[in-house]
Amino acid sequence: MGRTFKVIFQPAGRRGEIEEGTTILKAAQRLGVDLEALCGDKKVCGKCKVRIEEGYFEKDNMESRMSHITPQEPTADELKHIKPEDGPGIRLACSCEIHGDLKVFVPERSRAGKQVVRKAAKELIIALDPAVKKYVLTFTPPTLHDMTTGDYERVISRIDEIYGIKGLKFDFEALLQLQDALRNGDWTITVTVWMDKEIIKVEPGHVDVCYGLAVDIGTTTCVGYLCDMSTGSVINTESIMNPQVPYGEDVMSRITYAMTNPEGLKTMQDAIITGLNEIIDKVVSEIRKDGPHPGHAIDDLTIVFNTAMHHIFLGLNPVYIGRSPFIPAVQQSLDIKARDLGLKINPGAFIHVLPIEAGFVGADNVGVLIAQEQYFQDDMVLIIDIGTNGELLLGNKDRVCSTSCATGPAFEGAQIKFGMRAAPGAIEKVKIDYETKEPRYKVIGKADWHTHIEGKINAKGICGSAIIDVIAEMFKAGIIDKSGKFVSDLGTNRVRKNAEGKPEYVLAWAGETSIDQDITVTQGDVRALQLAKGALYAGVKLMMQKMGVTKLDRVELAGAFGSHIDREASLTLGLFPDVPIDKVVVVGNAAGDGSRMALLNKNKRKEADERARWVEFVEIATEPTFEKEFMQAMHIPHMKDKFPNLKALLEGQKAPAAAGIKG
Repeated sequence: MGRTFKVIFQPAGRRGEIEEGTTILKAAQRLGVDLEALCGDKKVCGKCKVRIEEGYFEKDNMESRMSHITPQEPTADELKHIKPEDGPGIRLACSCEIHGDLKVFVPERSRAGKQVVRKAAKELIIALDPAVKKYVLTFTPPTLHDMTTGDYERVISRIDEIYGIKGLKFDFEALLQLQDALRNGDWTITVTVWMDKEIIKVEPGHVDVCYGLAVDIGTTTCVGYLCDMSTGSVINTESIMNPQVPYGEDVMSRITYAMTNPEGLKTMQDAIITGLNEIIDKVVSEIRKDGPHPGHAIDDLTIVFNTAMHHIFLGLNPVYIGRSPFIPAVQQSLDIKARDLGLKINPGAFIHVLPIEAGFVGADNVGVLIAQEQYFQDDMVLIIDIGTNGELLLGNKDRVCSTSCATGPAFEGAQIKFGMRAAPGAIEKVKIDYETKEPRYKVIGKADWHTHIEGKINAKGICGSAIIDVIAEMFKAGIIDKSGKFVSDLGTNRVRKNAEGKPEYVLAWAGETSIDQDITVTQGDVRALQLAKGALYAGVKLMMQKMGVTKLDRVELAGAFGSHIDREASLTLGLFPDVPIDKVVVVGNAAGDGSRMALLNKNKRKEADERARWVEFVEIATEPTFEKEFMQAMHIPHMKDKFPNLKALLEGQKAPAAAGIKG
């Protein structure tokens, strides 16, 4: 190990000795400092701005200087993002290496904050037939005449006799519990059996409730649903930010991190295992507060995630799914002992990993598939799971196609000047008056629209749902045209030129914010969203062409993000082809629903394996017409496609944009 230097991050107060040559961003990650790093150290998002404090700090017994970092002057990449209004001493944390003691201030805008994770469980209608069940066995105490029959054999014979389950074996740790459980339970025990194949737990006495955990690991968020498998009800729900976020906001950034850091894969695997154990500790707090291992009350766990998260969770090298032809290490479902992965549930329990479809279309999309059951429907249904990675399912009972497209960075706040995650202070909803061009907005953490709140609003930035809202509203109000270009001479000070001479829309004045500067929507922000929505729409069009489909009967918006974007705004922007607004349906966290279904009914696991192989995967990036479709889809709502339902809707609202939409 080389020389180390003292580094202090304010206002968090986190400090530590950091090895020379480490970037400020990596130092922040190691010390647990909440610092935005949306692009995963690629120097393109500009979100990791920090201020280098200069001087001698007696209390800390350290001298911090700009000369203690290299390069000492901002690079060309940094200058793309650092503006005069940012003030002195501002640098990008990902671009600066530490070569001396340093005190670093993280401005309000650069602090990641605690994400608001919205993946509530909805009621499911499903036949209960879980993979794990509990069976009560009562025995006559043995005597000296029973010396030829061991406890193991006695249990195997009895469960066959009473329940007709043959050929069971014991998990070794469950076997270690058997002798004491029989005698402490006065010769009545409850055995927990997995798939009628293996006894995974032995408990003294009569135990009624069997608990399972369904997990959905997203690129940005993770959620766990604790279920009573005897009733199917959700006992508790807990969610966290994916602890891998500091290593990259999107899947490719994390794959790159694994490639470029010798311990990168293990670091990220350890992070997600630690995060899941945190969820486990929280969900069981309602049911089991005693004992050294409360999580051991959970006897089954199902899990879904995209392909990259799948590989990192299992410790499989994700590098090869980041390279053409994007082949995963394994596609089929897996059953892995909890103790082998370090998860703090019943160590004999199995983790059921749902299968992967193909490439980047992972187990989370299979979860959506088995939850929404397109393959049983007559209607032609498009399901869009909009997260950091966009996944699409199109079809009905005859045929279903799937694909994925890179939509996430703009929708999640990266590439947007004032973009941020859905944390307190983020603007989450926007409406713009068509005549005056004045906005109304709602901030996470505030109960009402800003026009009805007295005092400072303390807005900090714009989260994904508001990015969709505000650009749709700007189009409807005539602030931008269908090409996304700003319209000039609107007679309002909300539309102006920035320091670079480029147009922007002022959503919140500096006096309404906690960052003491105007929150604006720039021409670059509009373009970034157009790129994301263009990829999504092009993916849908190519799938429709492949299947010979000319119209959709219904569009279902899935995922935490998809569940909180405005239906009308998403149709206005052209995230998908025209349908009646009442045929745009929000279905909630369908991936999590699929994980719960697989937990509560073992036949759903078989269904997932079969349907994952039945679905046809479409690699849209290699389609010859992709570029053409993508360019046309960049327009709002589209360059050529007709949107009669949207036109009628906006005409009814007397929105200026209605005249320019093809009916």
